[in-house]
Amino acid sequence: MKKILIILTIYLLVPYLLRSQDIRTQFFPKTELKAENIPDKENLWVFILAGQSNMAGRGLVEPQDTIPSERILTINKNGEIIVAKEPLHFNEPSMAGLDCGLSFGKSMIRQLPDSISILLIPVAVGGSSISQWTGDSIFRKVQLLTNFREKVMLGQRYGLIKGILWHQGENDANQIDIPLYKNRLTALFGKFREISGNKNLPILIGELGSYSENNENWKKINEQIRLYSSTDNNTIIISTTDLKEKGDKVHFNSEGQRMMGQRFADGYISKILSNPDDNK
Repeated sequence: MKKILIILTIYLLVPYLLRSQDIRTQFFPKTELKAENIPDKENLWVFILAGQSNMAGRGLVEPQDTIPSERILTINKNGEIIVAKEPLHFNEPSMAGLDCGLSFGKSMIRQLPDSISILLIPVAVGGSSISQWTGDSIFRKVQLLTNFREKVMLGQRYGLIKGILWHQGENDANQIDIPLYKNRLTALFGKFREISGNKNLPILIGELGSYSENNENWKKINEQIRLYSSTDNNTIIISTTDLKEKGDKVHFNSEGQRMMGQRFADGYISKILSNPDDNK
């Protein structure tokens, strides 16, 4: 009887899982578009997308997220420059979804001269803690800080590293790690800037959302983020209080991801580009 129940459960569950997978990937690009004309180095602005799953993206990719622009580029898993379409992150193919990158790129190019293009380099890994980043741990088959270093070097080969977009903290939202979060941000961002060769490299930090079942601890992580940012003039905090989740109480939905990308761009334009001497 037990064996029959197991077989019946599998029989009923497998079609559901397959349908869920089909829905998640139905608008994923079927082909890559290699970048035919890569701009001169000074005209290609590089942004690194780092953190855990809400930066890696778990939103539903919709048709609007796959409309390319020749001015927004990214890389594939082989390190080749391609035209950006969502999803950008490729290290977790079974979970990949919409992130904020393409929305950020589209918002940026609307506010920049036509001569400037954007190269988005994804390095976020879902579920990674900040101590795993600082310790260069191997997580989900990615050596986090080493991968960051390799991707920065790749970006510098083609363009100018202009900033880091960071969203992380859900895995640190516990009583043990919360008090350590500010100092760990200090250590990690110091390493990021050392690797980039720019001690004033702008880092844009997205707050955790306000929809968690662990909301008090998420608020405490946001307090640590704000406390850190008060010591670092080259950071910008992106508010996410009003953004919605996808139904799992953990990840932003598609609209939230697009809005976060726009806010990253608006923050960069308003603070960094309006005060260029502060970030040299």
